[in-house]
Amino acid sequence: MCNFVKMKSRENILKLLSQIPDPEIPVISIVELGVIRDVKSNGTAVEVTITPTYSGCPAMKQMEDDVVKKLRDHGFEEVKIHTCYSPAWTTDWLSDEAKEKLRHYGIAPPGEKTTDKSFITGRPRQVACPRCKSRSTKMISQFGSTACKALYQCNDCLEPFDYFKCI
Repeated sequence: MCNFVKMKSRENILKLLSQIPDPEIPVISIVELGVIRDVKSNGTAVEVTITPTYSGCPAMKQMEDDVVKKLRDHGFEEVKIHTCYSPAWTTDWLSDEAKEKLRHYGIAPPGEKTTDKSFITGRPRQVACPRCKSRSTKMISQFGSTACKALYQCNDCLEPFDYFKCI
């Protein structure tokens, strides 16, 4: 167990939480994913505010359990989880580093912001293949391995891949 006195700052708690991988995309942490919205500590108690990527995201219960376990294992006796739906989670909260990790893992990260005109107008997206970088791709299904991803295929290397939807 770490020295509790050193662990109660917001920054140190976030460092602990950044060790928790996303249950569906283990290459990025739940902090990098942007679901951790706020952290407040008071002595041996801590409150964590989370926002699901989707309102029905099946991974949220696992994330909550992982947060509680991690913090209790590091000396926090009371851990409260608050779920916040507004503002809704957006892929805009993914860091460039997290997007690069997704790309190396074989998932095409969103290449636009939710405020970009192509997103707002609904024009077809130019999604680059995470394997060969070709922009000649097509959507196969609106939903991929999870609800937050769509299934695409590269027209050049012919490989299927997930695209992390811009939401």
